Amino acid sequence: MGISQTRFVLQNDKKFEKVPFKLINNLIIIPVEINDVSLSFILDTGVSKPIVFSFLHEQDTLQIYNSEAFFLRGLGEGESYEASKSTNNIFKVGNAISLNQDMYAIHDANLNFTSQLGVPVHGIIGFDLFKDFIVEINYSSKHLKLHDPKYYKYKNCKKCETINLEFYNNKPYLNAEVSVNDTKIPVKLLIDSGGSDALWLFEDDDLGLYEGERYFDDFLGKGLSGSVYGKRAKIHKLHLKSFTLKAVNVAYPDSLTVAIAKRFKDRNGSVSGQVLKRFNMVVDYRGARLTLKKNKFFKDDFNYNKSGIEIEHRGELMIKEDVTYSLNALSNRDVNDEARLTPTYKYLIKPAFVIVELRAGSPAAEAGLLKGDVVLQVNKKDTYKFKLQEVVRLFYEKEGDEVTVLVDRNGSVREYRFRLRSPLK
Repeated sequence: MGISQTRFVLQNDKKFEKVPFKLINNLIIIPVEINDVSLSFILDTGVSKPIVFSFLHEQDTLQIYNSEAFFLRGLGEGESYEASKSTNNIFKVGNAISLNQDMYAIHDANLNFTSQLGVPVHGIIGFDLFKDFIVEINYSSKHLKLHDPKYYKYKNCKKCETINLEFYNNKPYLNAEVSVNDTKIPVKLLIDSGGSDALWLFEDDDLGLYEGERYFDDFLGKGLSGSVYGKRAKIHKLHLKSFTLKAVNVAYPDSLTVAIAKRFKDRNGSVSGQVLKRFNMVVDYRGARLTLKKNKFFKDDFNYNKSGIEIEHRGELMIKEDVTYSLNALSNRDVNDEARLTPTYKYLIKPAFVIVELRAGSPAAEAGLLKGDVVLQVNKKDTYKFKLQEVVRLFYEKEGDEVTVLVDRNGSVREYRFRLRSPLK
């Protein structure tokens, strides 16, 4: 694996830098400063160069330098994205700095991870951090440590497993085994911390990689080039050396997506955030190894959305809230006197959560909900009072639980009821 001239270094001869992160929908979101502008980026082991989403007109603010037109293509059904390749940018992640950083700026407003995650996301960064540091990722306490390789010393860890890494186009791969349809199959998987699913496998009848009888068709997510669809199922086990995860969610993306993704012909799929978060890990690109240790998430069940609803933050709602003021606060009346209360109101701008995907045959679809409905309440609770992921979590609760959803459909407010049901028949 070649190391480019552009590199991050720790300032003031520090041996490591500790960086807090947010864990949203199994994705790591870290603070990144570009040309003195503070932003939030997804940490993605599967991306080679930093990508900035400049749909919010950050170009002037960021002072994107020395740009030239480019086209980028990723997973999905759409066309390539027009982008600007920019050089000589100053990147900072905590105390780590790169003074001559290349990046791509994408100008399409449709590429917006902020709406999917409910928190600001301005870009993606990966290889350029991992190549210069030994990166310790603590999913339990939600922080990174960027270690200067010159000073890092591995500790003796009897409860850890170390897996050798392979690289193709600056992307890391590991060897694992999956138990599918009672057969143990060796697989080569891309390590994709920028994916929120557990496991993607590419269908291969010769290897025995296929969904079996229990599966459902579903929207798998959005790649750089549009929506990705495929089949979801479960595999019996995923083996990462001595660590074994059971009843693991697996997605089998459609053939078009596989054709794009399989530029590395030996690749059988990806292991992503829903699996990775179950370990605290040390990622060492220079030493080509990954060290894993179980954490508090290891035994969590792998669950599917039992409603069929996918929601995103799309636009805003105007909310009218009652506010009551006590005139006692404005007078010299005795505190024992009865307070005189005057009702007033205030108006707030809050995020609107919109149904963007609806699985055919799901409980929500059968109840009559539609794509485009604005979700106002779930189980009598106003959605605007919660974060997007807190609302989404309600659709993963126990099978059989009743859910009441109040929506606005083109100005008409309607209520729907359904019971959560596993999509796996």
